[in-house]
Amino acid sequence: MKKFEGLLICTDLDGTLLNSQRIISEKNLEAIKYFKSEGGYFTFITGRMPFFAKQMYETVRPNCPFGCINGGGIYDHVKMEYTYTLEISRSVFELVEYIDTNIPEIGIQVNTFDKVYFCRDNIANEHFRMITGMPYLPKNYYDVDEPMAKIIFVDHRDGVLEKVEELLKNHPRANEFDFIRSEKTLFEILPKGSGKGNVLPKLSEQLGIDMKKTIAVGDYHNDISMLKAAGLGIAVSNAQPEVKKAADMVTVSNDEDAISKIISDIDNGFIKL
Repeated sequence: MKKFEGLLICTDLDGTLLNSQRIISEKNLEAIKYFKSEGGYFTFITGRMPFFAKQMYETVRPNCPFGCINGGGIYDHVKMEYTYTLEISRSVFELVEYIDTNIPEIGIQVNTFDKVYFCRDNIANEHFRMITGMPYLPKNYYDVDEPMAKIIFVDHRDGVLEKVEELLKNHPRANEFDFIRSEKTLFEILPKGSGKGNVLPKLSEQLGIDMKKTIAVGDYHNDISMLKAAGLGIAVSNAQPEVKKAADMVTVSNDEDAISKIISDIDNGFIKL
């Protein structure tokens, strides 16, 4: 039996596996390669769509499917197909229109399982496309007729997304959906029962891994459910205070090769599952 056989590590990308320069260090890549060579499963669970995660996949080379869309799907990049999806109801447009009416300058994205439609554009959405390289696909949200994964509100102004959250959580249909702040400029509406913590057990089941043998690593609010669901939840030291509180332990920062440190700590027995 190999050293890490029966273990699954799932990491967030931005702020966790990626450093402040948004790259993966060679030290982390070498540690991941070693972990996989000794029988461990290594992958990531991200808010990104599969096509936006392609570069990360080709760099990290996870040896199993990865979680995407903040828990809305599991994607097998080898077969280029989803092994699990969770759709959001079209009744979500009632909430979208509510925000659109009350905060008219908000950026609005509708994410299907293979496209991102920009339904209301603003400076923050333009910046989002510049960073991600996503094509500009304008469309009214009511005209999107494909199965949908999530809705994203995008804004860089102080206090705006806090207002979005307040309005949504007080909406009469709020209990039909989940909400998450995934980045400083992004607020998402997800299907009820979604989230990274929902997709981790499904991935574990697909791989035949005991949930007690899973490790999740993250830094932001959308990682909390994943950290709580895992056998061991680890926050990087640059994580948000709420994330550190939810984690079982805190490791070094994303600028200090956190994933390499975790794998080393498993290897030397400091971390035991």
